Amino acid sequence: MANAIMIATCSGGSFFDRDYYVDVHLPLALECWKKYGLESASAFFPRDADAPDVSIGIYKFRDEAAIHAALASPGTEAVMADVPRFTDASVSRIIGFPA
Repeated sequence: MANAIMIATCSGGSFFDRDYYVDVHLPLALECWKKYGLESASAFFPRDADAPDVSIGIYKFRDEAAIHAALASPGTEAVMADVPRFTDASVSRIIGFPA
């Protein structure tokens, strides 16, 4: 099966620390989920200051089963507990597959 992508968006909120997200949170996600098949994590930030999404995280996994295993793992608690350290925005996830 082909790689699978999880897109995590942060929307709204009153603060977002880009440096923390890139320098601390993404490496934490890699550390917690690599053993389940996470291959890379990157971030994109909308250019429009008025955009509803303040960040877009792209998490590339080995396959769909790896995403589900990672999200069901104990490491997910640490990843999610870290979110308030960089934002109070709402987090949502979308799972997709490259064409």
